[in-house]
Amino acid sequence: MDQKNADTTISVFDFFEMFPDESAAIDYFEDLRWGETGVCCPGCDSNKVKRLKRRPYHLCSSCRKTFTVRTGTIFERSHVPLNKWLYAIYLLDTSRKGISSVQLSKELGVQQRTAWFMLHRLREACDILAERMDGTIEVDETFVGGSKTNMHYEKKKKLPPGPLGGKEIVLGMRERESGRVIAYPVPDRSTKRMSSEVLRNVERGSTVYTDDHNGYHKLNKWYKHRTVNHSNWQFAEGDVSTNGIESVWSVLKRGYKGIYHHWSKKNMERYVNEFTFRLNGKKVYNHFMDRMDDLLSNAIGKRLTYKELTAKGD
Repeated sequence: MDQKNADTTISVFDFFEMFPDESAAIDYFEDLRWGETGVCCPGCDSNKVKRLKRRPYHLCSSCRKTFTVRTGTIFERSHVPLNKWLYAIYLLDTSRKGISSVQLSKELGVQQRTAWFMLHRLREACDILAERMDGTIEVDETFVGGSKTNMHYEKKKKLPPGPLGGKEIVLGMRERESGRVIAYPVPDRSTKRMSSEVLRNVERGSTVYTDDHNGYHKLNKWYKHRTVNHSNWQFAEGDVSTNGIESVWSVLKRGYKGIYHHWSKKNMERYVNEFTFRLNGKKVYNHFMDRMDDLLSNAIGKRLTYKELTAKGD
């Protein structure tokens, strides 16, 4: 049976039948990357290439450089076998609230720091360009970070004053008809910021539902804008609500608190990308293999080195 036409998910047993060793994983990725055009050199795009006996290396006759299917991808220079990388994608996709580097290290038989680096590289590939939304769109923002309540005084006094208390803002938009989600961190929630972000991602003339935050009050210039008054404990008025996007925040925060416990401002966008990829994948694609193909295709042309990842930041 063709796996892509089977049920929407596959079992671990089925996964290991498909990828019993690294050779099977290499064949799969090579077919995905070069299947139609044939093997091309990532450096000069030449198709004058021959496979070396030392598999999986290829030699480009034009630039005389050797390369593999990993070259020019997030997997480049990794010593982890490619079938373990594909299994990491499987675990990332099937774990609704995410998977910790500690748990992944146990599943793959690698060190925790290796699993941590792998997860961040996979999150880099989760940053898939989203199409603009239309129809009925729910828009909301949330705050992600630790609570001041139980913090030590020395740490608490370094945080900025106000209700945010050092938390980061994440803006989200959910297309009600398809369930697609766009979400990413924003520096503030001013009227100018909220208006520009919605205009960038939502077609004009669409129906937009938000809460009563002042940052959204100009949206009625471009959209059919309706609000619910959360300040007065109003959460729905007929079809008008933001319950859909708030369910996304629920999953995101359960992952933050229960799986990851903390993530830095520097890496926050990658974590949010992971959650949106997982949520969108199950709405857009019928099968896990299609979701994995999309992530693998987006992994081509991207690199994230350990030095870049561990450079000093917030």
